[in-house]
Amino acid sequence: MLSARCARADDYSDLLDILRAKGALTRVEYSTLLARHRHHAVEPASAQGSRRGRRAEAASDGAVMPAVVAAQRAADSAAASARAAEASMLAARSTIDSPSVVRVAPYVSGKGLTFKAGPIDINFSGFVNGFYSYNSPGHGLPVAGGLSSGGSGFDSSAVRNGLLPAGFVLKLSTTQSGIDMSAVLGLYPGLNNANPGAFNANSGGSPVGLGTAGIDLRQVYLTAGTKSFGTVKLGRDLALFGSDAILEDATLLSVGSTGSNAAPANTSLGRIGLGYVYADWIPQISYASPVIHGFQGSVGVFQPLDEFNYAGHGLSAESTQHSSPMVQGKITYSFKIGDLSTKLWSSFLIQHQQGLTSSLLTQDERRGAMAEAGEIGAKLTYGRAQAVVYYYRGSGLGTTGLFFDGVAANGRKRDSEGYYVQGAYNFTKRLKLVGSYGVSNLYLASGDTATGLVRRNQSEVGAGYYDLTDWLKLVVEYAHTQAAAHNGNSASDNTVSAGAILFF
Repeated sequence: MLSARCARADDYSDLLDILRAKGALTRVEYSTLLARHRHHAVEPASAQGSRRGRRAEAASDGAVMPAVVAAQRAADSAAASARAAEASMLAARSTIDSPSVVRVAPYVSGKGLTFKAGPIDINFSGFVNGFYSYNSPGHGLPVAGGLSSGGSGFDSSAVRNGLLPAGFVLKLSTTQSGIDMSAVLGLYPGLNNANPGAFNANSGGSPVGLGTAGIDLRQVYLTAGTKSFGTVKLGRDLALFGSDAILEDATLLSVGSTGSNAAPANTSLGRIGLGYVYADWIPQISYASPVIHGFQGSVGVFQPLDEFNYAGHGLSAESTQHSSPMVQGKITYSFKIGDLSTKLWSSFLIQHQQGLTSSLLTQDERRGAMAEAGEIGAKLTYGRAQAVVYYYRGSGLGTTGLFFDGVAANGRKRDSEGYYVQGAYNFTKRLKLVGSYGVSNLYLASGDTATGLVRRNQSEVGAGYYDLTDWLKLVVEYAHTQAAAHNGNSASDNTVSAGAILFF
């Protein structure tokens, strides 16, 4: 039983106030207990006063004992209720955290659906798009390695994918022994009939009855790391060199240059080969550092890729021998000054090409070449306006794709360079207009006689994007594409596209 003599005046007064507020004591009981408590707080002035106090105390004890018991019972009941509530809360939390219970995390538009099964997060995200494209050749002659359809002479209509195919990405994440880890699988099917060739699902399509679409399984990798150490990636994913160039390209969400519109592949070209070289999805072991004061560095070894005679007709050397990996590295720096947000990036690529062969070279000659490339880019955002500027230069890098026509038939490296500039403005929260211009140049090597080879691919693009909902974006676009060869041949075409892309 609670004893008033053992409690300080302040503590007991607080207890009485609480019990009164909760309705455990009547007004009379509260007044009686408070008066008794104050009585004990006063020291007796004399022995006589002390005797009178003891007699009064005895009388008071007899009068208020039922109220004290009631107060104690109310306090015990409140404590029991609190313990029961805490036990219920812990039991509920244990049930929720059980691996046998799957919860759904709050949905964030564009970030997919995240399910939590015990310590494992399961995220499913993706996108689907489709466009009607009408391509009208201008004039000109064929250009080997050129990206304009101007030499075909025929208009073409297509219902096709844009620069993106569809995508369905599954990611499993967890933390074990203090290590954050994940596994990612990405499936990227196209709309049009597949006609596998050198580029597999990305080869030109086959618009013939009874055909089926292809699946581009371009992404499968694992990651492991910590916030202080950084992250290691092992598997197949987008490479470092050229990755920011394509991710910041507005045509990623539209069509851009079509390449072939009569028999569409899984994707269009966008601005690939018309301002940058495609980064590609490459098997890799790479490392990304933590972000420190806006800086982050990445480096990795990658599956080496062959030199490829993309232009055909024996104009370029090829290789299939690789004793060392491709090496890529990148550094990014993001910062903000007032209302201006800036992202800068720069990267490099190195790969030794061995055993080059061509119509002029045999494998026995063991001719080799060291392919090298570097890039730099920036994205600036100020209020509703955005701008992107980008430049690359390579030796043996080639154009359009990595190592496409990068080495001449005589075994000497060709230099290449390119750039693009892009501006965008959000006129409303839903409407954005974009304009861009880009160029990719490929130069002849010393002693190179491939004058029919492409010298320059370029395009101008204007597009409008309207967010109908958080998921659905409507797109209209115009693109003008030109190609020119070293011998003076040239071609151009115009493409108008309209469609939609949905992200979830």
